[in-house]
Amino acid sequence: MTSTITRISAAATAAAAVAGLAGCVSMGPSGPAPVGFDGVQSATIQLEAVGTFVSPEEGGYEAAGRGSGFIITPDGLAVTNNHVVAGAGTLKVWRGGDTTKELGAKVLGTSECLDLAVVQLEGDGYPFLDWRKGDIETALDVYAAGFPLGDPTFTETKGIVSKASTNGETPWASIDGVIEHDARIRGGNSGGPLVDPNGALVGVNYAGNDELDYNFAIHRDAVLDVISDLVDGEDVLSLGINGEALVGEDGTGLGIWVNSVTSGSAADAAGVEAGDLLTRMEGVSLGVDGTMTEYCDVLRTHGTDAALALELYRPADGMVYRGQVNGEALRAVPVVGTGTDEPGSGEATTVTDDSGAISVEVPATWGDVDGAAVTDANGTTWESVSAAPDLAGYTGSWGTPGMTVYASQQAAAMSPDDAANLLTDGLADQGCVSNGREPYDDGLHVGVWEIFTGCGGDATFVVVGANDVSGSYTVVVAAQAISDEDLSAADGVLGSFYAAY
Repeated sequence: MTSTITRISAAATAAAAVAGLAGCVSMGPSGPAPVGFDGVQSATIQLEAVGTFVSPEEGGYEAAGRGSGFIITPDGLAVTNNHVVAGAGTLKVWRGGDTTKELGAKVLGTSECLDLAVVQLEGDGYPFLDWRKGDIETALDVYAAGFPLGDPTFTETKGIVSKASTNGETPWASIDGVIEHDARIRGGNSGGPLVDPNGALVGVNYAGNDELDYNFAIHRDAVLDVISDLVDGEDVLSLGINGEALVGEDGTGLGIWVNSVTSGSAADAAGVEAGDLLTRMEGVSLGVDGTMTEYCDVLRTHGTDAALALELYRPADGMVYRGQVNGEALRAVPVVGTGTDEPGSGEATTVTDDSGAISVEVPATWGDVDGAAVTDANGTTWESVSAAPDLAGYTGSWGTPGMTVYASQQAAAMSPDDAANLLTDGLADQGCVSNGREPYDDGLHVGVWEIFTGCGGDATFVVVGANDVSGSYTVVVAAQAISDEDLSAADGVLGSFYAAY
């Protein structure tokens, strides 16, 4: 990873928000009192999540990662980070640094975009922390508490708020409200409390930069905006992954790497596995700047219950998969080339037709683009986008690579074979030899595809004719390849074309 900000491993007014939370957890004015500053340690917990994780460097392994958290009600509701607990098979908790008494815990709700989770501890009568009711301003004294480096020894460091609001885009989260402070935090402090001199909660520590000694916490208000939902067992901006944006050696964003998947989550139901690289969602490239921004923006735009088109690369079998979260299950996409080139290994760009309905990923060198709609001999209008290094060479000869995607709602009733025939009739007269028409199914479209070789001597021509799974449009895709590199580009076209009506 090349990001300078590294993960710490294992609005209404504040007063109104706190009142809303109190109502959620049935806290009355005569109930137990929060512990205050002297009791911060007693209300701070250490969590150990054990599960199977897959890293891009080490592959699959079973690990126990430790992080911190804190109790917010006497009946054992506690807050921590999503990346501390997501995908855990078992969860162990200790309170206040006392490792002689292990507590059971259950995850209630999570948010991978906000890096938050609420857990329920067994039992009751716990010491707990309250939320700060005043403003959180620059230069406010703050204290970061927790168990750094996985050590059971409790630590608390002092600092000030250096920025009351700053950018919260990191490789594993996308948060609108973040506090920057200089109360030193280190690995294992994830999910620990940031408190004021009265022991009232200011935020949830979640990130740090060792080189620059920057320390970051999720702002109290951002937590209070969603905590009632998390307490009620509702995940927020979450599909159920423990993910992290992955970048190449040159700093190019490759996608969102899935370290683990929560059992029973939307991602799990769709077929996402630990070790997958999510590359596109709803036609949007993911992790392009090395953060979760695009991934979380799609969830904010469409909601987590919507059917979301998803594309991923699975290094375990070298295949590209497409399908939907909350919809059609993921399926392997037919591959034109050898499959030896991983998606993202070359510079690519997304092109669209003039209407914005069609999107497809092509090599950045295919910069000659035409997005105008066309009308066929039957009077049917097709949205269309073509791209090539030289469109005139692509459309007028077999010597230049390129691609075209056509999509039409008017042609929704057309059979896939008839759609493919629009581009394949007469190819035999130009020396093209068919390898045979085969079924095509990428999870979003069902139809046929055909590969022709020897076109004009050396060119390979690939054609797909298909209907989308809902039956709302028909699509025809063509890709022309001269070299092995062009065949990889054709794979990219087949793995990324999408029409949104």
